Amino acid sequence: MKEPSNNATVESISAAPSNFIRTIIDNDNCSGKWNGRVETRFPPEPNGYLHIGHAKSICLNFGIAKDYGGVCHLRFDDTNPEKEAQEYVDAICDNVSWLGFDWGKHLYYSSDYFDQLYEFAEYLITEDKAYVEELSSEEIREYRGTLTNPGKNSPYRNRSSAESLDLFRRMKAGEFPDGKYVLRAKIDMTSPNINMRDPVIYRIRHIHHQRTGDQWCIYPMYDYTHCISDALEKITHSLCTLEFEDHRPLYDWVLDQLTDKLHCHPQQIEFARLNLTYTVMSKRKLIELVSNELVDGWDDPRLSTLAGVRRRGYTPRSIQSFAERIGVSKADSWIDMTVLEDCLREDLNETAPRRIAILEPLKLIIDNYPSDKEEDCFAPNHPQYPDWGKRVIPFSKVLYIEQSDFMEVPSKGYFRLSPGAEVRLRYAFIVKCVDVEKNAQGKVAAIHCIYDPQTKSGTPGAESRKVKGNIHWLSEKYAQKAEIRLYDRLFTDPYPDSGDKDYKKSLNPDSKKIVASYVEQALLDAKPEERFQFERNGYFIADRYDMTATKPVFNRAVTLRDSWGKTAKP
Repeated sequence: MKEPSNNATVESISAAPSNFIRTIIDNDNCSGKWNGRVETRFPPEPNGYLHIGHAKSICLNFGIAKDYGGVCHLRFDDTNPEKEAQEYVDAICDNVSWLGFDWGKHLYYSSDYFDQLYEFAEYLITEDKAYVEELSSEEIREYRGTLTNPGKNSPYRNRSSAESLDLFRRMKAGEFPDGKYVLRAKIDMTSPNINMRDPVIYRIRHIHHQRTGDQWCIYPMYDYTHCISDALEKITHSLCTLEFEDHRPLYDWVLDQLTDKLHCHPQQIEFARLNLTYTVMSKRKLIELVSNELVDGWDDPRLSTLAGVRRRGYTPRSIQSFAERIGVSKADSWIDMTVLEDCLREDLNETAPRRIAILEPLKLIIDNYPSDKEEDCFAPNHPQYPDWGKRVIPFSKVLYIEQSDFMEVPSKGYFRLSPGAEVRLRYAFIVKCVDVEKNAQGKVAAIHCIYDPQTKSGTPGAESRKVKGNIHWLSEKYAQKAEIRLYDRLFTDPYPDSGDKDYKKSLNPDSKKIVASYVEQALLDAKPEERFQFERNGYFIADRYDMTATKPVFNRAVTLRDSWGKTAKP
């Protein structure tokens, strides 16, 4: 994938979505072309996990169908059993459902149509629109020509329909090894569109299929299968990304040859794919990352897979909002990662309860607070929603604060704790640092403070004393140990796989950091996939697999604000 050029710009702000697809549908409805019917489909190959780019297509196809009172099919293009697995089918169904879309009874597989696809292939042979080829794959490429030079006819192109039909049936019967023959459509070897130069539509593969078993040893190619599957399902608008634009003439050619048998000719409409900075979305590269153990599996929260972003803490609502915000157009562009992150922040700011976590703890001792005393402080579950109520934060002599909230030699503009400085302990008292303890290595091990008992938050007159710093804390006695995983962007380069770059060289060594932290007691009751704002630290999710009441595990979904800044153009 190329980096941004004059025709591909980085977008860091939201743009109004294009309506060109809706305009086409509106015009179709006005003309009565489909009698007001709208049927779309999302047709993934079950050879890997879906990624955030697929989410754009899912939201588009299901959203268009819903808005026009139609239906959207989920169809698996399972024509290449060598790379397909039930694991991927299950994961894709889970992803689409998690995003909030329901295909109802409209779950299909291309393998559902193998019998019909074969019958149509025989028909093309008898109509002299297809022939059995025995050139090798290398010879086929040589005969096909180049983008600037026309191809030349195969010496087998004019073999009789009867001979091709006989060979094709013997291919189906398993008489020949892989690669011995293929079936090619007979179109035009001099076409300026290389996809129309007698494309292969069937090949021999002696391999077990996850749904049809060993019933078949020949399998149809995607370009042949896809358009026929659309027609059999009576799809009206076949929405796909721009890389299929040059394939549209072949899509139409196949359906034109089968008009009398299919009685339906869907319209293929192309839109720009999603290019998102700081990610790779090539299925091949995602597989490399997983298989080479450069990440922790398909659902690693650093990956762009939907399984990964779900485990990271993204919500269906945030992804749908992202898809709506970036819109649909014909123009190729890059979307800055901050757009996606802002969609999540906006959602979680409204929906995530507030909690306190100390990620890198430093002990704070209040010298003038009685050792045997405890008292309750009260923190709102959400500052904008008083009806969500408050929770109790116990206060005592020994607390934990963040290491970053103390600086022995403060820099200019630092308003948190330092020797002699005062801060407010959020929801509690104002304290002043009076001493510092260090360990044998000279590192700060604890700080000593005194507190002002007249400054407890929520009591009369407490807010009359003003200090600039406000930090969070937890009581040592009641703080609960937790594993917190601080995830960041997987790549340091916004365009990690553009041009001839080796994307692996820009892997971010700091993309995952596990810290032993403390959280407030209320978080022990967190359910897997429950999301929170950890005050001043970001938005976090209870890990869907590893979270337990005895060992809480939280993943950072996103920081409270963008820490990367705007993506620089290369």
